[in-house]
Amino acid sequence: MSTTTLQSGETTRAPMARRRKRRVRAALAAFVLVLAAGGAYFAWSAWYGRQDPATQYATDVVQRGDLEDLVTATGTLQPRDFVDVGTQVSGQLKRVHVEVGAMVKQGDLLAEIDPTVYRARVDADTAQLANLRAQLADREAQRVLAGQQFERQQSLAREDATSDEAVQTAAAALRSATAQIEALRAQIRQVESQLRGNEANLGFTKIYAPMAGTVVSQTAKQGQTLNANQQAPIILRIADLSTMTVQTQVSEADVAKLRVGMDVYFTTLGAEGRRYYGKLRQINPTPQTVNNVVLYDALFDVPNPAGELMTQMTAQVFFVLAQAKDALLVPVSALEPVPAGEERGRGAAGAAAKAPAARFDARARFAGKRAQVRVLGADGKIAERIVAVGTMNRVAAEIVSGLEPGERVVTGLQAGGRAAPAGRMQRTPRL
Repeated sequence: MSTTTLQSGETTRAPMARRRKRRVRAALAAFVLVLAAGGAYFAWSAWYGRQDPATQYATDVVQRGDLEDLVTATGTLQPRDFVDVGTQVSGQLKRVHVEVGAMVKQGDLLAEIDPTVYRARVDADTAQLANLRAQLADREAQRVLAGQQFERQQSLAREDATSDEAVQTAAAALRSATAQIEALRAQIRQVESQLRGNEANLGFTKIYAPMAGTVVSQTAKQGQTLNANQQAPIILRIADLSTMTVQTQVSEADVAKLRVGMDVYFTTLGAEGRRYYGKLRQINPTPQTVNNVVLYDALFDVPNPAGELMTQMTAQVFFVLAQAKDALLVPVSALEPVPAGEERGRGAAGAAAKAPAARFDARARFAGKRAQVRVLGADGKIAERIVAVGTMNRVAAEIVSGLEPGERVVTGLQAGGRAAPAGRMQRTPRL
């Protein structure tokens, strides 16, 4: 009895399980169909449905501002006028009268070399000169006597009271006395010249400021022995800090763009963005090669009345190639070449092919020329417009005509956006 009941229960549950499985499969099939239909609708709407251009494309507002086309470089500050003060004589640096940072006037005493040796030479020359002058006085007296004797012999010879030999001897004595005087005078001139040299060297033991300015460095210390036989030892440097020179290194790729007299400005570290302005004064023709990079020195001066700029400061330099004040500005990415000829016939494909070249050399392609932009109107429609481009840099361009402040120009696709299908727009935006 129990066995028969169990078999009957199992027989009843089997058809129920099969019906549940069929219902599950049907539900899964319906769910898959719904997903497929939803995906198909989404794909159709994505590719063929109408989209709002304001959300499809990235835009930017045309607005007024200042624009500069710049060449940037790094430079260092140096005083425009400076002099390295050295010594012309050797000896011990006996005393230094100034310190670094001191203000000096032209002619101020800066340092002294031990003058003992040079004073002794002057004293010796003075004594030798006095001795030679005393000898000269003696020789002049002897020449007077020789002259008198020669005249006496000539008088006696006219009366036949002396011999010819005595006359000749008196004449020779006079000539000898005159020659000795000339020799002494030559020696005196030689000693006087030597004395002037030694007096000059004695004067060089005191070193005076050749210009007014600030002592910016000191290379020799008090008590140090200096040797001026081979080269003049440098004691200190004096500089006029009221005008500084910026020595800028410009790469060979940019130096051809620079012109003497062009505007230039720079900033320094810690100056909170303050700009210092000047005019390009000089471009040195001889370059320097640093790490296989050819660099040319470009120099310009800047006033420094307050002394804020110091020697060896690093300057971030900006050479102004062109500038526009209160101009209408758009991003460079909004500019496209004007369609013409083959580009117009090729449509979107031709314009897209030209876009990379325009981005690569945008300034050479558009600056001072015409370009095409896409303008997003108030009705949400995009219209192509030809504009005149003025000054531009790598980021923005000046629009001379063709746009008004407040208009929106297309600069590219929104993130995740797509180009419209064929026939919806004549050209795809530049990315």
